Amino acid sequence: MKLFRLFVFAVAAIQISSAQDASPGASPNPEATLTYIHAAWDNLTRSMTDCHSLVDTKVTTNPILYLPAEIPAPPEVIALKEKCHVKVISLPRRIEKLGDVKPEELAEPGLLYLPNPYVVPGGRFNEMYGWDSYFILLGLEADHHEALAKGVVDNFLFEIEHYGAVLNANRTYHLTRSQPPFLTSMIRAVYENPASFPASPAGRTAAKAWLDHAYTIAEKDHSTWVRPEHLAGTSGLTRYYDYGQGPVPEMADDSTYYPDVIHWLIDHPKDTAGKGYLVKASDHPDAAETARLKQASCDMHVSVVCERAWFAGYRLSREFYAGDRAMRESGFDPSNRFGPFSGSTQHFAPVCLNSLLYRYERDMEHLAHLLGKPADAANWDRRAKARDAAIHRYLWSPKEGVFADYDFTHAKPSTYAYISSLYPLWAGVATREEAKQMVDKLNLFERPGGLSMSNTNTGLQWDEPFGWAPTNWIAIAGLEAQGFHADAARIAQHFDGSVDVNFATDGTIREKYNVASQNANVQVSTGYKMNVIGFGWTNAVYLKNREIMQRPVVNAPN
Repeated sequence: MKLFRLFVFAVAAIQISSAQDASPGASPNPEATLTYIHAAWDNLTRSMTDCHSLVDTKVTTNPILYLPAEIPAPPEVIALKEKCHVKVISLPRRIEKLGDVKPEELAEPGLLYLPNPYVVPGGRFNEMYGWDSYFILLGLEADHHEALAKGVVDNFLFEIEHYGAVLNANRTYHLTRSQPPFLTSMIRAVYENPASFPASPAGRTAAKAWLDHAYTIAEKDHSTWVRPEHLAGTSGLTRYYDYGQGPVPEMADDSTYYPDVIHWLIDHPKDTAGKGYLVKASDHPDAAETARLKQASCDMHVSVVCERAWFAGYRLSREFYAGDRAMRESGFDPSNRFGPFSGSTQHFAPVCLNSLLYRYERDMEHLAHLLGKPADAANWDRRAKARDAAIHRYLWSPKEGVFADYDFTHAKPSTYAYISSLYPLWAGVATREEAKQMVDKLNLFERPGGLSMSNTNTGLQWDEPFGWAPTNWIAIAGLEAQGFHADAARIAQHFDGSVDVNFATDGTIREKYNVASQNANVQVSTGYKMNVIGFGWTNAVYLKNREIMQRPVVNAPN
């Protein structure tokens, strides 16, 4: 525990120092923000030669490093074992796909080994995350850290080969779920950057060999999303799904989260009627009730989080936990997009996921052409066209002029306005006419400090009035790609303005912002309440937004 305490102290010291460096009431200064960002990459970089990389403030156990069952401990791991006094354990068997090894099979949670340095988001998030890393990679390349960016992608290829898929993050409790699929976009970002490989014949040969390997591994990762469990009924679309059960272990450091959810659900019976989210139960159930709750709710013998998840005579149902886990694969945890606290996520074909997979399939088609694989390219073209047809059949609402999530269990579109409706712009699945209609709806989300997640204020962090770097960037990049430069530049300026205003106030860059008040005053009423300092994807999007703002203004397409 000594290493854990030292790490927590160090993080606190860094955050206090940042706050003390600020001048409350100072005018926003983009140059000061940039100076912070340029220095932040080193502070956020982790590797298997660094003791701090092992610590997990979410699960306060002694650090453990897990290796794939099929590889011997590399020299740096042996050295780390001696240097940091940590336990090094091999996983019980080779993993081919998500869920092959369940977290509860392991005596204690730990970090999963990765061969290259990587960048963490910041704060409690001290590991390499699946979708955070795409945006972080864009920032690394914008700041000329190409070798680190390539190493991040190589880590994901290692994850797919040895842990079954791109993981939510490289912790053992994430062995049952992925995150939004940006892998091919990361591969292309590295391959298409001239600085990623030497500018020589040998460098070009190495680049082509790397791309061939990455393509093969990406094909395996795509299969994750078309497994039967990930299919959205018979729609031809895909859903979010986690192969685990019960509450997620990473909420062990927030003991009030699930009780807060139960409290809210009890107080709002009209919003939860018929959803089956609650189960009557005791605070301290006897053996018979514990056995019943293992089927109806969760297993208290394997989860301290499950044991604590009780309020006023109720526990959360197995159905709710399935939705809760699927929501975490989406990255949007939580909002009320898929029911209260998104407890019904697994029943929807989401616009975001299917747009990303359309882009993935088009990327694979492109890479197949580059590698001289015409038959493969034709196959990916067929897949992309089939997804395009399904997206337009189930997710496009011509009357409203928006893309909307589809509840495939009740065969009806969602009416919940959400920023993910803009993903088809970025993915290239929206037609020119659809794009124009979507731009007309920007006022649903546009606020003085950028784009809000939704237009429904639920008090949850992924809803109104909160704006996040990744979704703002997807919208901005999508608008730019479709020729709506003025809209893209305006939103980029407003979001970066929020970052600058808050940085001038307290000297920090945050996980998320209040885009209505254009600062980091994020008061979450229920659920996850922190606003972490760091912050990887905010740093990256700030840099990319500046590129958009500096491009010449052109007229929007007719």
